[in-house]
Amino acid sequence: MTAKDFKMIYNTHFDDLRRYLIYRSGDQDLSGDIAQNIFMKVWTKKVEIAKGNIKSLLFKMATDEFISHIRKKKVEKEYTESIDLRLIHESDTDDELSEKKIQFEKVLNQLPEKQKTVLLMNKLQGLTYKEIAEILNLSQKAIEKRIGLALKTLKQKLNQR
Repeated sequence: MTAKDFKMIYNTHFDDLRRYLIYRSGDQDLSGDIAQNIFMKVWTKKVEIAKGNIKSLLFKMATDEFISHIRKKKVEKEYTESIDLRLIHESDTDDELSEKKIQFEKVLNQLPEKQKTVLLMNKLQGLTYKEIAEILNLSQKAIEKRIGLALKTLKQKLNQR
């Protein structure tokens, strides 16, 4: 794909794609970001497409990217709502804080290795699901599932204590 082809595709389809995403999400900023990501993928992967198929491909890519974003936000929301790991409470003494930390580490170490690895990569190293998927050569959905299961297990085991 030449720069001229890309520019023509971008100019022809960007606004339609962004409007479609605004309809789906109701968020103009998110829609613009996703639309830009789609065109970045098209450019970096040098997608060669017959002119008639490009619009449907772009909309398919946008739908997939939007769904992936929703799934990621759902897992993040579940994480923040489910894990009541506010380890530091003003009323906690150092001993109580140490005990909570020990309990958390114990439960964390009981997680299956695959779940623990992706959870720590995401939460401690700050890697995105996409980055983790690329590093581990897995799908992004597999990463989302592993992190979701890890968070669910942490919530259940910590709330039992």
